[in-house]
Amino acid sequence: MLEVIRGPAYVLGDNIDTDQIIPAQYLIYNPAIPEEYRMLGKYALAGVPVAQAGLPQGYVPFHRSEDEFKASFPIIIAGRNFGCGSSREHAPIALNAAGVRVVVAEFFARIFYRNAVNGGYLIPFESVERLVEQIRTGDEVEIDVSHARLVNHSTGRTHALKPLGDIAPILAAGGLFAYARLAGLLPSAT
Repeated sequence: MLEVIRGPAYVLGDNIDTDQIIPAQYLIYNPAIPEEYRMLGKYALAGVPVAQAGLPQGYVPFHRSEDEFKASFPIIIAGRNFGCGSSREHAPIALNAAGVRVVVAEFFARIFYRNAVNGGYLIPFESVERLVEQIRTGDEVEIDVSHARLVNHSTGRTHALKPLGDIAPILAAGGLFAYARLAGLLPSAT
């Protein structure tokens, strides 16, 4: 998985739960239907409170307009316990539908982490240090996936991330089932 992902970061605080990532009223959309999958992207992070506490810049909207399906933030930087709450599989799907490719958090709720990896929706990196006070929404950042490193081009600072370890080949394959097929654990899809 030799990949570099670059773009503006979206910064969130601690304890962002799955109801904030994709509120329950939007679970009517089926991610298997392309038009409805797009709607999940449109409503990603619709439940984040406007008064997002603890962030240096305060609240910044994730979508530029109400008509936008994809946000312009491929990278989310978060605090502790990202994805807590219910076991809602739609949470990493909604972020993926909105164009998010990587979430960097101090640590993740385990069920969100597994859903992100199993579906191959997002790359979940854990940070070595608390980044939410060092990176601002809109900073141009680069994630070097194979070297587990974040470079903030807006400040010139480099930050180490915890290596992906055993999940790297699962993510590179596109999720758990794709990995199992590649490894010969499941018959190939025809």
